[in-house]
Amino acid sequence: MLLVYMSIVGNTRRFVNKFDYPLLEISEANCFTEVDQDFIMIVPTYEIEVTDIMNDFIETGANLTHCQGVIGGGNRNFNDLFCFTAKDLALDYDLPLLHEFEFMGSVNDVNKVKEIVKHLENTHSV
Repeated sequence: MLLVYMSIVGNTRRFVNKFDYPLLEISEANCFTEVDQDFIMIVPTYEIEVTDIMNDFIETGANLTHCQGVIGGGNRNFNDLFCFTAKDLALDYDLPLLHEFEFMGSVNDVNKVKEIVKHLENTHSV
Protein backbone atom coordinates (compact mmCIF):
# COMPACT_ATOMS: atom_id res chain seq x y z
CA MET A 1 0.00 0.00 0.00
CA LEU A 2 1.34 3.39 -0.98
CA LEU A 3 1.47 6.00 1.79
CA VAL A 4 0.97 9.51 0.42
CA TYR A 5 1.85 12.22 2.91
CA MET A 6 2.98 15.75 3.53
CA SER A 7 5.26 16.92 6.31
CA ILE A 8 5.96 20.44 7.49
CA VAL A 9 8.18 20.09 10.56
CA GLY A 10 9.13 16.45 10.02
CA ASN A 11 6.85 14.57 12.42
CA THR A 12 4.73 13.02 9.67
CA ARG A 13 7.87 12.09 7.71
CA ARG A 14 9.34 10.43 10.82
CA PHE A 15 6.08 8.53 11.28
CA VAL A 16 5.83 7.18 7.73
CA ASN A 17 9.51 6.22 7.72
CA LYS A 18 8.65 3.62 10.38
CA PHE A 19 6.96 1.53 7.67
CA ASP A 20 8.25 -0.62 4.84
CA TYR A 21 5.57 0.62 2.43
CA PRO A 22 6.24 2.73 -0.64
CA LEU A 23 6.07 6.45 0.17
CA LEU A 24 5.16 9.54 -1.82
CA GLU A 25 5.78 12.90 -0.14
CA ILE A 26 3.59 15.64 -1.57
CA SER A 27 4.91 19.18 -1.94
CA GLU A 28 4.03 22.18 -4.08
CA ALA A 29 6.37 20.79 -6.74
CA ASN A 30 4.48 17.51 -7.20
CA CYS A 31 0.95 18.05 -5.86
CA PHE A 32 -0.57 17.36 -9.28
CA THR A 33 1.01 13.91 -9.55
CA GLU A 34 -1.34 11.12 -10.65
CA VAL A 35 -1.05 7.70 -9.05
CA ASP A 36 -2.35 4.41 -10.40
CA GLN A 37 -2.45 2.39 -7.19
CA ASP A 38 -4.35 2.37 -3.92
CA PHE A 39 -2.98 4.60 -1.19
CA ILE A 40 -3.61 5.98 2.26
CA MET A 41 -3.25 9.72 2.77
CA ILE A 42 -1.41 10.81 5.92
CA VAL A 43 -1.57 14.47 6.87
CA PRO A 44 -0.42 16.72 9.70
CA THR A 45 -2.74 19.31 11.22
CA TYR A 46 -2.40 22.82 9.84
CA GLU A 47 -4.61 25.52 8.37
CA ILE A 48 -5.97 24.89 4.87
CA GLU A 49 -3.54 27.41 3.38
CA VAL A 50 -0.72 25.07 4.37
CA THR A 51 -2.35 21.74 3.52
CA ASP A 52 -4.29 22.66 0.37
CA ILE A 53 -1.66 20.83 -1.70
CA MET A 54 -3.30 17.63 -0.44
CA ASN A 55 -6.61 18.82 -1.89
CA ASP A 56 -4.82 19.48 -5.18
CA PHE A 57 -3.36 15.98 -5.07
CA ILE A 58 -6.62 14.19 -4.26
CA GLU A 59 -8.46 16.11 -7.01
CA THR A 60 -5.85 15.27 -9.67
CA GLY A 61 -6.85 12.65 -12.22
CA ALA A 62 -8.37 9.55 -10.63
CA ASN A 63 -6.43 9.90 -7.37
CA LEU A 64 -9.62 10.09 -5.31
CA THR A 65 -10.70 6.65 -6.54
CA HIS A 66 -7.43 5.16 -5.28
CA CYS A 67 -7.55 6.78 -1.84
CA GLN A 68 -8.51 4.19 0.77
CA GLY A 69 -8.75 6.67 3.63
CA VAL A 70 -7.06 9.35 5.68
CA ILE A 71 -4.79 9.21 8.72
CA GLY A 72 -4.11 12.35 10.72
CA GLY A 73 -1.25 13.49 12.90
CA GLY A 74 -1.49 16.29 15.41
CA ASN A 75 -1.13 17.53 18.97
CA ARG A 76 -3.76 16.53 21.54
CA ASN A 77 -3.25 19.87 23.32
CA PHE A 78 -5.48 21.37 20.62
CA ASN A 79 -8.47 19.37 21.96
CA ASP A 80 -11.32 19.50 19.41
CA LEU A 81 -8.92 20.71 16.73
CA PHE A 82 -6.77 17.56 17.08
CA CYS A 83 -6.28 16.15 13.57
CA PHE A 84 -8.86 18.52 12.06
CA THR A 85 -7.07 18.49 8.69
CA ALA A 86 -7.54 14.72 8.36
CA LYS A 87 -11.13 14.98 9.59
CA ASP A 88 -11.90 17.73 7.07
CA LEU A 89 -10.34 15.81 4.17
CA ALA A 90 -12.26 12.68 5.13
CA LEU A 91 -15.51 14.63 5.31
CA ASP A 92 -14.94 16.69 2.15
CA TYR A 93 -14.08 13.65 0.00
CA ASP A 94 -16.31 11.05 1.71
CA LEU A 95 -13.31 8.99 2.83
CA PRO A 96 -12.89 6.99 6.02
CA LEU A 97 -10.84 8.52 8.81
CA LEU A 98 -8.68 5.48 9.52
CA HIS A 99 -6.56 6.60 12.47
CA GLU A 100 -5.19 9.59 14.38
CA PHE A 101 -1.77 9.82 16.00
CA GLU A 102 0.09 12.39 18.06
CA PHE A 103 3.38 13.97 16.95
CA MET A 104 5.46 11.23 15.24
CA GLY A 105 3.30 8.35 16.46
CA SER A 106 3.89 5.60 19.01
CA VAL A 107 4.60 1.90 18.62
CA ASN A 108 0.86 1.35 19.10
CA ASP A 109 0.11 3.76 16.25
CA VAL A 110 2.55 1.95 13.96
CA ASN A 111 0.97 -1.41 14.80
CA LYS A 112 -2.53 -0.02 14.25
CA VAL A 113 -1.62 1.35 10.82
CA LYS A 114 -0.05 -1.98 9.87
CA GLU A 115 -3.33 -3.68 10.85
CA ILE A 116 -5.29 -1.17 8.77
CA VAL A 117 -3.07 -1.70 5.73
CA LYS A 118 -3.29 -5.48 6.06
CA HIS A 119 -7.08 -5.30 6.30
CA LEU A 120 -7.36 -3.00 3.29
CA GLU A 121 -5.03 -5.15 1.20
CA ASN A 122 -6.98 -8.31 2.13
CA THR A 123 -10.28 -6.60 1.37
CA HIS A 124 -9.15 -5.50 -2.09
CA SER A 125 -7.33 -8.66 -3.15
CA VAL A 126 -9.00 -10.96 -5.66
